[in-house]
Amino acid sequence: MADPGEDRIAQLLGRVARKANGLSQPDRREFLRAGLAFAGSTALGSAAVMRDALASADNLPPNVPPWTRSVGPGVVTNPYGAPSAFESGVVRRTVPWLTASAISSISFTPLQDLKGIITPSGLVFERYHGGVPAVNPDDHRLMIHGLVSRPLVLSMDQLMRFPSVSLIRFIECPANGGMEWRGAQMEALQFTHGMLSCCEWTGVPLSVLLEEAGVKPEGRWVLAEGADGSAMTRSIPMEKALDDTIVAYAQNGEMLRPEQGYPVRLLNPGWEGNTSVKWLRRLEVGDKPWHQREETSKYTDLMTDGSARQFTYVQEANSVITFPCPEKPLREKGRYELEGLAWSGRGRIRRVDVSLDGGINWQPARLKGLVLPKALTRFSLPFDWDGGRALLQSRAVDETGYVQPTLTQLRQARGTESIYHKNAIHTWRLDESGAVTNVQIE
Repeated sequence: MADPGEDRIAQLLGRVARKANGLSQPDRREFLRAGLAFAGSTALGSAAVMRDALASADNLPPNVPPWTRSVGPGVVTNPYGAPSAFESGVVRRTVPWLTASAISSISFTPLQDLKGIITPSGLVFERYHGGVPAVNPDDHRLMIHGLVSRPLVLSMDQLMRFPSVSLIRFIECPANGGMEWRGAQMEALQFTHGMLSCCEWTGVPLSVLLEEAGVKPEGRWVLAEGADGSAMTRSIPMEKALDDTIVAYAQNGEMLRPEQGYPVRLLNPGWEGNTSVKWLRRLEVGDKPWHQREETSKYTDLMTDGSARQFTYVQEANSVITFPCPEKPLREKGRYELEGLAWSGRGRIRRVDVSLDGGINWQPARLKGLVLPKALTRFSLPFDWDGGRALLQSRAVDETGYVQPTLTQLRQARGTESIYHKNAIHTWRLDESGAVTNVQIE
């Protein structure tokens, strides 16, 4: 690591340490920035460390373990299939003080435990506002009406007769990371970035259904309404509806899970997840947006002058290092593969740079596997750790040339009162013990 980087890390870490020890008097904002540790985060420790501590010498080489000396039960005992019992800790989690009620809930994907770019259906983050309805697909209908020549009422069987497509796309809540706008910090990757997943979605292009219904020339917007208890409703511009929006009924090769909108949902690739209305029951074509509850009092961006940005749909380029992270610390000195995820609602990720010294020096990471538009992209960088301190960052650039901003740049443009669309460069502090914590650099 370059000497300027060492100095930079020492200065930054020293400042954090002085504040923690009371050697300076931080104001309220500085106190929040120093970090509000989540009480349950210690339960998310390294599974590898736990396994080493629990390992039985009788089962290690050169001994032959019992599972090699016996016949297993076979799949008949579990016809659907489930993860190994040894992976039982890889689950979605909630933040108690954030999820005040099970009726309006948010759970977080364990990004730190995932491999590749596909999120298993059972680990996809959940967000709902009126509980999860138990929708009988035989009784469910999708209505398309308004400024159309031929209003439609489609059963699930009728919907699934239309030509379908399958797309690998990410879906992200616009509040992902939003708790850190004002300085509050969560000590777990699952809670800083876990409102994010990537799946293969199968369904009918909305453009096909709108063509069948015959949109009138004055039709400029589509209102999507869900069948859940909150009647989640969002206005979608016609340009998006005719572009890549799909009416999805399957996810990762099977029908949607109930919490993901079974039996049918909207999917707006690259846009804030709230617009991908679940349990879809109605699409109304109109000549202007409807300004519903979830696009006026919620899902708007408060600016420094007191105004609010509305209909800020796109999830801009973002990235995060997933190893090492608070849940996955380094256990010993040596060579590692630093890994992370990048994504952009505007298209493909073109490049990801990684810094080990808080943004002074950058080096290009390798993009691994599939690099698809509006999908998670995995990146990696060989990392020789000598036991020293580091400030780990990643910076994504998408195919439009958009560069992921620093936290300072984002706050200069948007202030500190926002909740949604936080895509600033994220910093992990790696200390001499191998532990990783969340810090903010300005």
